[in-house]
Amino acid sequence: MKPSDVIVEEKVEVVQKEEKPVAEKISIGELHLSGCTGCLVTLADNYEGLFKLLDDYADLVYALTLVDVRHVPEMDVCLVEGSCCLNDKISVEELKEARAKSKVLVAYGACAAYGNITRFCRGGQWNQPGHEAFVPISEVVDVDLYIPSCPPCPQQVRNVAVMAYLLLRGNDEQKNLATAYLTPLMQLAQRGNEACGCDLMYDVINQGLCMGCGTCAGTCPVHAITMEYGKPNVNRDLCIKCGACYAQCPRSWFNFDVMNNYEGIMDAIKGAMQ
Repeated sequence: MKPSDVIVEEKVEVVQKEEKPVAEKISIGELHLSGCTGCLVTLADNYEGLFKLLDDYADLVYALTLVDVRHVPEMDVCLVEGSCCLNDKISVEELKEARAKSKVLVAYGACAAYGNITRFCRGGQWNQPGHEAFVPISEVVDVDLYIPSCPPCPQQVRNVAVMAYLLLRGNDEQKNLATAYLTPLMQLAQRGNEACGCDLMYDVINQGLCMGCGTCAGTCPVHAITMEYGKPNVNRDLCIKCGACYAQCPRSWFNFDVMNNYEGIMDAIKGAMQ
C-alpha cells in the first residue's frame, strides 16, 4: 500500500463557547462644555475599575476623545463637564439636548455645578474673544445631582456610576442603598449653584458644628483654606468657588440614611468592583 492510499481520520472536537449572563447595562455619556477636561481625565483615572464598569455595568455612548460619536444620543446618565457659555449657541443647544435625552443629568465637577474659575472670565481670549458669559449648567437646564470639586476624585466618580446602575437596574435592597448614597448629591443640586469657602463659616462654624478635622483644608484644590487654632481660615482672594470644602465637610449636613447604611453601601460597591 502506498503512503498516499492511507486515510487518516482526524477527530475534530467542537468546543462550545460558554454563554455567560450579561447584565443589562446602563448607558452613560459625558458632555464636555467650557472646562479644562480635568474631570474627563478623572474618569479615565479609575484604570482597572473603569474597565470593570465598562465590561459589566455601563456602556460609554458619548464622550469627548473617548467615543467617536458626533451627536448627543439617548442615555440613562449624562455627566456634564464644564460651565455653559451663553455666547456659544452650540453649547447651549447641546446642553438642552443632553437634558432632553438623558434620564439623569449630573453636574460633573465644580465648573458645571458652581461655575468655578470660569465665572472669573471676562472674555478677550485670543481664539474666542466673544466668550465672556459662563454660568453653571443649572442656570440653563434642570440638574439632578452634583459631583463637586475641581476635579472630583476618581473613587467618587466610580461610586456614583455603580450606584446609578444599582438605582436603575438593581433589586429593591440595592435601590434603597443607591438612593441613600445619592441623596446628599441630590441635596447639593437643590441647594443652588452658589459656592464659596465662606459656606463653612455660615453653615458650619457659626452653627457650632466644626470639629476641627481639617477635611476642608485638605480638600481645597488651591490651598485657600488653612487651619488656625483648630478652625479653618478661608483666603477669599484664593478661593475659586468650587464647593469642594463644603461638600466634603462631614458636618455640612447630617444624612442619617448614609451613616446608617454605610457598611451596606461600601459592601455593595466593593462587591460590584470584584
